[in-house]
Parts: sequence; structure tokens; C-alpha cells
Amino acid sequence: MSIFSARPVAAGVARLMQLGVRLGSARSSERARMRLPEYSGRTESLQIPTSFGLTTATVYRPETNGPLPAVHLNLHGGGYVLDLTSMDDPACRLLAATSGSVVVNAEYVLAPQHRFPDPPDHAYEIASWLAAHGAEHGWDGSRLTIGGQSAGGALAAAVARMALERGGPALSLQVLHYPVLDLTVPARSKRSVIRRPKLRPWMGEVFDSSYVPDPAQRADRLVSPAAAGDIADLDGIAPAVVIAAEFDILAAEAGRYADRLAGAGALVEFRTIAGADHGYDLDDDARCREVYTLIARHIRHAAAGQADGIAD
Repeated sequence: MSIFSARPVAAGVARLMQLGVRLGSARSSERARMRLPEYSGRTESLQIPTSFGLTTATVYRPETNGPLPAVHLNLHGGGYVLDLTSMDDPACRLLAATSGSVVVNAEYVLAPQHRFPDPPDHAYEIASWLAAHGAEHGWDGSRLTIGGQSAGGALAAAVARMALERGGPALSLQVLHYPVLDLTVPARSKRSVIRRPKLRPWMGEVFDSSYVPDPAQRADRLVSPAAAGDIADLDGIAPAVVIAAEFDILAAEAGRYADRLAGAGALVEFRTIAGADHGYDLDDDARCREVYTLIARHIRHAAAGQADGIAD
């Protein structure tokens, strides 16, 4: 471990990173809007009431004249620290257009201002609200799927675990896209098959120490479901699609958790994207189209009540 693992240092660096994201937000949002122009989509802003205050979300509507569509909650990445909600705009447009579901791209509270367990608690409240208030907002809350990238994938896994333990909301599918699933393994001990992967060890230390500064807490099932110490029965957890990137330092833990889900009969598909690294979908349009089209097919299939295979 390095100085970046120290709580005050990690928190200070995290705040500087947040400032950098805010200063560049207009440019990055505009760039995101320009990507995948074939998926224009209809969007609107939504305020979701939670115990953390009103939560801003962008709603993406599919073109449909049929019955109420299903709803998919998207949780962005950013190491639990960075607000990268707008970066997921192209993927959300694609998902809404091709899955037939309403896609809700929601913000959630971030570390170090909100440490564990605030982010998973917040994400769970958002998912529960979507399930309970669909009819008044134009979706079928009984057909709810959830997914996310990186930290967002971890939060999707946490919400699925909380839903299992608390008896709801019912989730038709969880999509874990290059998720971080084991903080019991230090970032500097995670290896890639390439020399300089995108997710650098110091970044992992900043994110991990900002989110869960107490190392003993990192074994919590909502933080590290792929850790060796989590052996609880997952029978009945939401069906899962797990997608890893070949060069990502998080690929191994994604594979471990996929194996665990398979053992519980909950794995729909595990796929490794060859030649890809962490966050590849944020700048590789071709792979973004390919992978999110795959995800959309799984969402559409799950929303139709079919747990196995992909419906075209």
C-alpha cells in the first residue's frame, strides 16, 4: 500500500478528482451526446424522493405504443467517487431503443462525502421507488432490471443482494459490467495481462479508501461479494449477466463472482470482452454498440419473463 491508502490523503485526492470532473462536465456531456447518433431517444428529467434527498435521474423512453414497458435502472461508474452519470448517455439511449424498456440513469451519493453503506442504501431506495411508482410515471415497476459499470456494477450487485435478503423489490435481471467486487484484495495486488492497464493501483487505493476507509469493513457482502469469506446462500438472487474486460485488473473478481452465481443457478451469461480494458465503452463506439446490444437483448428477454438465453 502507498500514501494514497491513507484516509485523509485519499479523501483529498478524491475531492480534487471530483473538482476536475465538474470543471470538465460540460465538455464531457457534449461529447457523450454526440456519440451513437443513430440512437436519438426521448429523455426527461426526474426527481426521485429518497432519504438522501431528491435524486436527479434522466429517463430514456423507448418508442412503443403497447402496454407499459419494463424499467431498467442504470448506475454509472466512477470508483464510488466521481459523478459520471452523463457519460452513460449513449449506452442508455441504445438500451432504451433496443431493449424496449424505460431506462432510468440515476445519480447516487458519492464518497468521500458519503461512505459505505450510503451508496448501496441510496441505490436500493432508488430501485424500490422505481418498482413502487411505475404506473404514475409510465413504466411497469413489477418488471425491473438493474445494471451498472465498474462501481455501478458493484452497486447493482449490492441492490440485488439486498433485494434477496429483504424480500424485494423483485428484480428480473442484474447486469454487472466490469464490476468491482472484491475490496478485500488491495488494488496493488490486482493484476492485468498488460503492463499498464487503465485502472492504476493508486486510483484503486484512492477509490477504496474513500469509499470504505476501514479495511475490516471491506469484507462486507455488499462491498465484496466475490471475496472468499462471503459464503452465504445466494439461492433466489436475481438472474445475472456478468461482463468482464480482458485487460481489466478487475476481471478476475468478475469471474469469481460469476462462478458463484452459477453455483446458485443465477448466472445467465458470463462474457469476457477480448482486448478491452476498464471503461472501454466510454470511448470505443464499436464495442459499445456490440456489448450494449447484447445487454439490451438480455434485458428484453428478462422483461418478457424468460430467464434463460437471449431473445432476438
